[in-house]
Order: sequence, then C-alpha cells, then structure tokens
Amino acid sequence: MDNTKEILNELSALYPDAQPALHFKSPYELLVAVILSAQCTDERVNKVTAVLFEKYNTPEKMITLSQEELEKYIFSCGFYHNKAAHILSASHDILEKFEGRVPPTLAELKTLAGVGQKTANVVYAVAFGGDAIAVDTHVFRVSNRLGISEGNTPAKVEEGLCKAIPKELWSKAHHYLIYHGRRVCHSQKPDCGNCTLSAWCKFYKK
Repeated sequence: MDNTKEILNELSALYPDAQPALHFKSPYELLVAVILSAQCTDERVNKVTAVLFEKYNTPEKMITLSQEELEKYIFSCGFYHNKAAHILSASHDILEKFEGRVPPTLAELKTLAGVGQKTANVVYAVAFGGDAIAVDTHVFRVSNRLGISEGNTPAKVEEGLCKAIPKELWSKAHHYLIYHGRRVCHSQKPDCGNCTLSAWCKFYKK
C-alpha cells in the first residue's frame, strides 16, 4: 500500500517552514556552499562562508585566490584539497563558458567541475526554482526507512522519489525529508517513540 501522500501531508504539517540551511545571497554563493557541504555540516559551512564571502563571493574574485590560499579558508570543512580545486575550476568554467553566471539548467550545471547530480539538483531547485530532489544522507536514510523509495544508491532513491512524488512537490519534499532526518529520524538513534510517521514507517514496523 502506497502511503506517500499521507506521509507528505504529515511532513508538510510538521515542517511548514522547511528551507535550505545554507546561507547564500546568489546562485554562485549557493554553488560554493553546496560543494563545501559534502561530508560536512551546514553549520560549519555557514561559518566558513561567512568569512570567505566577505571578499570572494563571485567567480571573478574567487579565481584571484591560489588553491593554497583558498584551502586556508575552507580547511575546517574537510577534503579541502579537492573542494578548493573544484571551486576554482568551476569558477573558471563559469567565467569562460557561461559569461560569469551560474548556468540555470541541470545539464549545464553538471558540466562544472565538482558538480555531481546532488549538487546540481540543489542549485537548480533552490537558486532557480527548478523541480528536483537532491539525495543527501538524510534523504537517503529517511526515504528508505519510510519506504517511499528504497534503493542502495542515491541515484536509485532519487529515481524512486521522482516516481512516487508529484513533480511540483519535489523540491519541498527534499527539504521535508532533510528536516525529519535531522530532528527525528536520526542515523544512530531514531526517535521512533515521538515520530508521527510511525504508522506508515517500514523501519518502525520491523
């Protein structure tokens, strides 16, 4: 039995103000923040970008930094060698291929260095109002536990979510699932006793 509609209704009631946790003022700032957020908390990224974006909040300004200089700013986000390289390469691509503007389509976004499906989906949905579901660790875990979309890879979970959820709700559902993963459906100790979705949850029923 498909309970997706009931689950989404409950999630929308629980988290009516669900929105991105990353701080940004432009599509470019969002892109950089999402690259930094890989295997790093949004809180940490926001602390780093608060300093970084004071001086380097456009691709033109970012490429004035050497990789070593950028690494010093983003060191605490982890994987700073790769992230710095990706940010600088993506910045060059934006300047050389897209006239200094972050491209607004999924296909174009995925041509940028360091931008995979998840990052492209976030930027496309949040910065440009597109319909997309980005599968991070929270979305992956909660979707599997609830049974909305069961898969062993982010790509399979994304495919299942896109089939189960109406397209116009994709972006909102993405944020609902993240909020629920952070606040209730934790990785190690999910708070099933206080979860209002337990009646439909496959993980709870097991």
